[in-house]
Amino acid sequence: MNTSTPNTHEKVVIIGSGPGAHTAAIYLSRAELQPLMFEGRLAAGVAAGGQLATTTDVENFPGFPDGIGGYEFTERLREQSSKFGSRILTETVSRVDLSQRPYTIFGESGTVVTTDSIVIATGATARRLAVGDEYWQRGVSACAVCDGAAPIFRRKTLIVVGGGDSAMEEAIFLTKYASKVIVVHRRDDLRASKIMATRARKNPKIEFLLSHEINQVKGDGSLMTSVLSKSLITGETLEIPASGLFFAIGHEPNVKFLDSQVALDGNNYIITKPDSTTTSVPGVFAAGDVQDKKWRQAITAAGTGAMAALEVEAYMEENMQQHETEGLPSPAA
Repeated sequence: MNTSTPNTHEKVVIIGSGPGAHTAAIYLSRAELQPLMFEGRLAAGVAAGGQLATTTDVENFPGFPDGIGGYEFTERLREQSSKFGSRILTETVSRVDLSQRPYTIFGESGTVVTTDSIVIATGATARRLAVGDEYWQRGVSACAVCDGAAPIFRRKTLIVVGGGDSAMEEAIFLTKYASKVIVVHRRDDLRASKIMATRARKNPKIEFLLSHEINQVKGDGSLMTSVLSKSLITGETLEIPASGLFFAIGHEPNVKFLDSQVALDGNNYIITKPDSTTTSVPGVFAAGDVQDKKWRQAITAAGTGAMAALEVEAYMEENMQQHETEGLPSPAA
């Protein structure tokens, strides 16, 4: 039960700070709904802006023919949101109370607000091994589609860590640019579906190193140059020259603060209705990677952010009319 006194009551609160969150903020601001955004302070261990803020170059977002640095891109998103009137708090949401309306949001530093509607756009954090941090975005990545076409990877040997469908998809994608792709997996067989495993095995550019784990990434101080891989059967360590290492071992949606108050699927992604950002809780919408386990791109996150904002507008208008009909105070009052 909420026993804290709210600091403010808001029409709509956005939780998150990536492309989905800021696109929703821009649309909602222009609709004069005055959104309040909790952009997070190292939420899930990542700075405001999400994983995009740690990306060196963004070259696949329309409107930037020469590419743009990930941090600069997120700063531009923030600037545009603020320009249209979004209010941004650099605070992480610790928990929410969705048991009754208006909903209550609690910030880690003590901020408490109530709100009529919420857009959740907290993203999903790529799982990584405890190796290669010193060469993150300098050869080490967790998104082949985002980074695979970079010049440092072209016509080079690349490594994909993982054994599921995502790993096979990433390995196949990377063969467009690499001279060779080596899939490294801890088990003695792949976890991928038969069709995906067969497709990867038939690709002449893909090799497999099973029952192995990566335990070190080496480099020249600027870029990675090789990895050390240990056999889990013999204990032998191999040094494999490679220019890129791509983790494909899954993502973890950032939903802990929800405490299962919104319906999640078996992988903890927020479930939204088909062709919608509507969740299982009325007035609560989800956008971006927190509900998208397939595409996970900046542009798709932005698209669902726009959808969420438009659905919030419709929801607020519908509820305003309902309260007027029933002679009740406006929910946004």
